[in-house]
Amino acid sequence: MELNILNEVAALQRLSIAQLRQRYAELFGEATAAGNRTWLTKRIAWRLQALAEGDLSERARRRAEELARDADLRLNPPRCKTAPAILPESVTVPASVDPRLPPPGTILTRPYKGQILQVQVLNEGFAYAGRVYPSLSAVAKVITGTHTNGFLFFRNTLNNHKETA
Repeated sequence: MELNILNEVAALQRLSIAQLRQRYAELFGEATAAGNRTWLTKRIAWRLQALAEGDLSERARRRAEELARDADLRLNPPRCKTAPAILPESVTVPASVDPRLPPPGTILTRPYKGQILQVQVLNEGFAYAGRVYPSLSAVAKVITGTHTNGFLFFRNTLNNHKETA
């Protein structure tokens, strides 16, 4: 990198956000609403370097476009948000990811504010009140209305289950 580009990049550190936005507009030919100093500085420095030393070759640009066209946008289907109506009886149960959890199919029961709460452990998630949640913490948040550690909220139920297992 040439010395004057190094000096320009160093000078970016002394500019205000408004001045960085102005410099961005000068170099890219369009305004930005970004207010992140680090991002603005990196983008401006990249553009200065590209202008001084050359951008991507046309061949590299075409290859990048080919790769982008061939890329799958979604690798996994979205998860189902509702609990299955009936769980099949012959379910093959993979090993639990978290050893603190009981096996799928277990019903966790816990008293809370005069109610008896029941949460079913599924292969992937937890069923509560007709919905499936990804974690015990998500269930505890719905119940309490605050961020709560699910293992702590259901600890007595989980501990009782391990003692009987």
